[in-house]
Amino acid sequence: MLPKLTLVLGGASSGKSAFAEGLAKASGLQLTYLATAQVLDDEMRKKVSKHRKMRGEGWKTIEAPLDPAPALSGAADRDVVLFDCATMWLSNHMLAENDLGAAEAALMAALDGAKAPVIVVSNEVGLSVVPENRLARRFQNAQGALNQRLAGRADLVVNVIAGLPQLLKGHLP
Repeated sequence: MLPKLTLVLGGASSGKSAFAEGLAKASGLQLTYLATAQVLDDEMRKKVSKHRKMRGEGWKTIEAPLDPAPALSGAADRDVVLFDCATMWLSNHMLAENDLGAAEAALMAALDGAKAPVIVVSNEVGLSVVPENRLARRFQNAQGALNQRLAGRADLVVNVIAGLPQLLKGHLP
């Protein structure tokens, strides 16, 4: 049985999404994919198409690049919600120049209020070099802080490296 909140971390192309999808499928619950990516070019369109094919059938997809609250509050306890990913969600807010504090508070309230178990996928950005430009440094700091707050709330935290899960907190179902 999945806990109320699971956080799956990993670097780019680490296998974190595939691992999170496997957790969701193994739960036996109805699958909801909460997508945060915005398809703004052909490269992203191809990436999204590839991910949909890899996920396979049986997923209800909801696009929520900025506001996941309606989808999270609409999910029932017979559902599992895969929120993929917090990194894109944060990027979307930063590029829109939204109030990050208010956006994060709304996200945390929605996660706390969700009836369904939620699996959040997020990039671990703390293992890389300090970026050379101000926006990238601001993003790295904001992502690291968001990950820490999500990990503090989560009952299960897993870091995926090269497709291999490392348990950081809790117990795998």
